[in-house]
This record gives sequence, C-alpha cells and structure tokens, in this order.
Amino acid sequence: MQVTKRAWFALLGCALGLQFADARAVDLRVQVVDQAGAPVTDAVVYATPVSGKLPPAKPAGAIIDQIKRQFVPLVSVVQTGAAITFPNKDNFEHDVYSFSPARKFELHLYHGVSASPVVFDKPGLVVMGCNIHDQMIAYLLVVNTPYFAKTDAGGRALIDHVPADAYKLSVWHYRMADAHAQPTQKVTAGADGAATFTLQLTTQ
Repeated sequence: MQVTKRAWFALLGCALGLQFADARAVDLRVQVVDQAGAPVTDAVVYATPVSGKLPPAKPAGAIIDQIKRQFVPLVSVVQTGAAITFPNKDNFEHDVYSFSPARKFELHLYHGVSASPVVFDKPGLVVMGCNIHDQMIAYLLVVNTPYFAKTDAGGRALIDHVPADAYKLSVWHYRMADAHAQPTQKVTAGADGAATFTLQLTTQ
C-alpha cells in the first residue's frame, strides 16, 4: 500500500492477553490502519517493559538479502546487539553502506556473503544503501527489547509469548516525518479483557 504525504495512521486495536502460552505469557495483537481505514504494511510495533526487565538471552540475528537490485526485506527490526548478515544473491557486486548515527558501516564490493556479519549495538534507525545502485534502500530499526513485530499486508502484527507485565508499546513506519517522534501507549499484558487505543503517526 502506498502511504500519501502527511498521512495520518491510526493504530487501532491492541487486543491483549486472552491466549496464554503458559500462565505468564500472552500475545499482543496490533492492527495498524491509515486515516481511511486501510491496512498499513511494514509498520514496526515493539513493546518495552516499564520495569526495564528483559530476558538475558542473546539477541537473535537476522538476514537482509540483496536480490535483483533490492534489499529484501525493505524493513527489518532487531534487538540492540544483534548481528546481521547481508548475502548478495545477484550475479554482480554490491557495496552496502550506512551513514546513520546508530550504525555507520560499509561492506565493500562483494559477491555471496560478506566476510563477517555487522553488529548493531546502538538503538535507533539505520538507513542502508548501495554505492553502486542508487535505487537500493533498506530500513532497519534497532530497539532495546526482544518483543517486536512487523505488520503484514493486512496491517496486523503479532508479538507472541510476551511475559505478563506493563509495557510501553511503540509504533514506527519508514515514512514517518520524524523517526524519533514515535507514538507510544502504556498497556498491561495479561490483564483481564482487552485494551484498545488510538495512536497517530505523521509521515512525510
């Protein structure tokens, strides 16, 4: 779906905690739509515990492919400290780079898989490109929590197996005018019933 200039997004339904994986874990279900009620694809939704308590597990890694002069996926999200590999599946070379303050790096011209993954050790937005193919662009949001998801073609996101707790739920989209002005809402995962709320995102 194309997002129009200065569109307003409504993050409508967050149905919390009615399907338990165990007595302490719940699912967070989020629906993201635009001002006309149409679903928004590739919005990132993430939940940060208000208590600051996070599991000690090592952040999961990720892969961003290069296929037919495109980064796949266009939008990614990882926890701070995650390592990402950038396989080049084209039959010609790419030079992947970013000048973003959250992580500056460059993978010089290569085929196949670069020598080592890139570790993203600071939270924030990382915009990546290719020095050879100007049309190539990708967006990576690095967040300080393992509880995150992207919306699908129907604007739906599922953050599953979240421990029952109070959270700050945030939403981001790559067409936002200000990546640092992410709307947030406090929610309680595991409470009886459901919580609903509306958030707005200003886009370019």
